[in-house]
Amino acid sequence: MLAESNFSDLEVFMPWATGQQLQNGKYVIEQILGHGGFGITYKALQVELNRHVVIKTPNEYLNRDPEYDKYVERFIREGQILARLSQDPHPHIVGVIDLFQEVNTYCLVMNFVPGENLFEVVRRRGALPEAEIVTCIRQIGEALCVVHQAGLVHRDAHPGNIMLQTNGKAVLIDFGIVKELVPKTLSSTGNVGNKGFAPYEQMTRGSREPTVDIYCLAATLYYAVTGQSPTNSLARKLNDDPLAPPKQIIPGISKQLNRAILEGMALEAKDRPQSMQASLAMLEVPKPTPPPTVKPVHRREVVRPKVKSESKATPKKPATKPPRIIPWGWLVVVLFSYLFVGYIFAASNAPFWAWAVAWAVAWAVAWAGAGAWAVAWAVAWAVAWAVAWAVAGDKLLESFNKFHTFLIVAGVSGLGSVLGWLGHLVFTTRP
Repeated sequence: MLAESNFSDLEVFMPWATGQQLQNGKYVIEQILGHGGFGITYKALQVELNRHVVIKTPNEYLNRDPEYDKYVERFIREGQILARLSQDPHPHIVGVIDLFQEVNTYCLVMNFVPGENLFEVVRRRGALPEAEIVTCIRQIGEALCVVHQAGLVHRDAHPGNIMLQTNGKAVLIDFGIVKELVPKTLSSTGNVGNKGFAPYEQMTRGSREPTVDIYCLAATLYYAVTGQSPTNSLARKLNDDPLAPPKQIIPGISKQLNRAILEGMALEAKDRPQSMQASLAMLEVPKPTPPPTVKPVHRREVVRPKVKSESKATPKKPATKPPRIIPWGWLVVVLFSYLFVGYIFAASNAPFWAWAVAWAVAWAVAWAGAGAWAVAWAVAWAVAWAVAWAVAGDKLLESFNKFHTFLIVAGVSGLGSVLGWLGHLVFTTRP
C-alpha cells in the first residue's frame, strides 16, 4: 500500500487530459486506458499518420522516491531494447514506435492493437475449446521466447495483456518494464501485476527469471480452458491451498494439456520447465516417427513376395469396371453365315413358321426322320447355330453373362436369316 504521506501526492497528480498535445502536436491524447501504481497508459492519435497508438509513462507522483532515477533509467533502457526488437517486427509482440521525453515525463509509444483481451473473451464465451486457445497460447509463448533471448522478462503475461484479434492472431501487449524496481513508497505486493496469475517469488521478492513468464502463461492457459481463475500462488505457498487440476474442472481437457499446465504452474520455480521452449514442447502434438531410411543396395528388392499360383490367388477387385468388348468380326461372320442359310431355306420354299419350329426341334425332327427338306433345314440350322455360338459366344462371354450372350447371337443369326430370305425374294422377283 502507499504510505499515508503519499496519498496527497496521488490525489494532486493529474494525468494528461483528453486533447493534450505532445511533441508539438505529433500526438494527441484521447483517453486513459489504464492507471496503475507504476504507470499510466493512454490511447492517443498519431496525427501525421492518422492512426491510433498507445503511450505508456511512469507515474510522476513517484518522482520523490529515492530509487526513482534508477526506475526511470530501467524504463528507458528496456524501452530501447523493445524498440530494437521492433526493427524486425514479431507478429505476436506489440510494436514499439517511439521513445521520447515530454517535459519531465518519459513516454514509450506502441502500436494500438484492436480486439478483445483474453479476460473479455472468456467472460463473453466461457471456457474456450482446447484446440483454439492452445494455438493462441503457443503464439504468445513464441513471442516470449524472443523476449527472453533479448534478456527481458515480460512479468505480466496474464489474460488482460493478451489481445485476440478477429483474424485468430494473439498479440502480447503492455510489457512490464516499469516493474523492475520496487519503489520505497510501495509494498512488495505492488510488484506483481495481476496477483492471480503471478508466481509467489514474483510477489515476495520481485523475481525476473524466465520461469516467472512460464508460470504466468500456464496460469493464463488454465483460466482460458476452465473459465476459472487459478488459486493464488501465495495462498498455495502460505496456506497450502490446493490447485484444482484443469481436467477436474473440464473433464474433456486432454491429459497432455492438463500435465503441461500443472507443470508450468509448479509452485517452486525449479520444478517448472526451465525455458519457454521446453514449456511449449509440452503443448506440441507428437509427430509420427518417419520410416527408417532404406539403403540404396536394398531399394531394388521385391517388397511383395510373388504368389506361387496366380490362379489360386484371390484377384483384386478392379477400381473401375473394364469396358465390354464385342467381337464385331466374329459377329459379321455369323451374320453372313445365317444370311446364306436363310437364302437357301427361302429357295427351298419352306414356310416361315417352319423356321421357328424347326429351330426349336431341329434335333428331334432329324432323329424322327421327317421330310427331307425339314431334316436338311433343321440340321443346317442346328449346325449354323453351333458354329455361331462357337465363334462368337466364347468372346462375348468374356464381357457378358450367358443370357445376354444368347440374345446377341440369336439376334445376329435371326437378322442374317431374315436378310437371306429377303435377298432371295429380291432376286426371284426381278423380271
